Amino acid sequence: MCRLDVPEGDGLREDGSVRLRIDLAYDGGGFHGWAAQPGLRTVQGEVEQALAVALRRREADGTLLRVPVVCAGRTDTGVHARGQVLHVDTTAEELVASAGRSPEPPLDALVRRLGGILPDDVVVRSVREAPEGFDARFSATWRRYVYRVADRPASVDPLTRSHVLAWRRPLSLEALQAASGPLVGLHDFAAFCKQREGATTVRTLLDLTWVRRDDGVLEATVRADAFCHSMVRALVGCLLAVGEGRREVTWPAEVLGATSRSPEVTVAHAHGLTLEEVGYPDDDELAARAEQTRARRPPLDGADADTTQEGEG
Repeated sequence: MCRLDVPEGDGLREDGSVRLRIDLAYDGGGFHGWAAQPGLRTVQGEVEQALAVALRRREADGTLLRVPVVCAGRTDTGVHARGQVLHVDTTAEELVASAGRSPEPPLDALVRRLGGILPDDVVVRSVREAPEGFDARFSATWRRYVYRVADRPASVDPLTRSHVLAWRRPLSLEALQAASGPLVGLHDFAAFCKQREGATTVRTLLDLTWVRRDDGVLEATVRADAFCHSMVRALVGCLLAVGEGRREVTWPAEVLGATSRSPEVTVAHAHGLTLEEVGYPDDDELAARAEQTRARRPPLDGADADTTQEGEG
């Protein structure tokens, strides 16, 4: 059997398959989100198609076979990513064969081939063999998003309009910071999430901080163990109302106490949001983390609920 140039046991599993970790970046403006949807252009669709071509995975009649991938967090329409993480399963033989006569190592050849197949708004930053137990989604311990807002005429740049929200009213950094603090921690974020049947809205918000860059752009860094649908943009939209003085500093904490989506919260536009980074534990803890994440965790009232829905819209 063809073997990759890796230490014994790192990438090859008992069934002979190899799990790859792919680090990905994309401009979400031209996509209907991450998840594949019939008839719509999605990031998952583009990546799976490119992998099928790069790995030469075809039926006997030449039809391309789907190459399923799993991502760390499913982004919604218009949301960008610099630090998306995927995994895909292949074999050593398939990787070697896909490299053809290239003198490069198979993984380097795969990165190059994907770069020539994928559209310009999707970039594979690296491909490497995943450690044993790695699951891009379930092994993750946190996801970090950044939302960018330009609230001053001097900081509104037409060259960054696709990923920075232009806000026509001045925002108070102090008010944004003060209103954000009470939201950090373990809470039921039902007021800031689109409900999905059988899915809990309990999340641990690890960080919610605001800074003003030297160029005047405001950046909200939001980090959590996982996010429910539209949670980051709903949090930002709620806080922007405070920042411009329409709501009191205490209002977001009051909204948090609701048991369902608050109609008073305006969800911020998608294009200001970018998935920047995904965190994972040490290699020897990956499998245990994945098992823990798959387990059902009770929400704050003690009732069972599914916690595997992760992503941000």
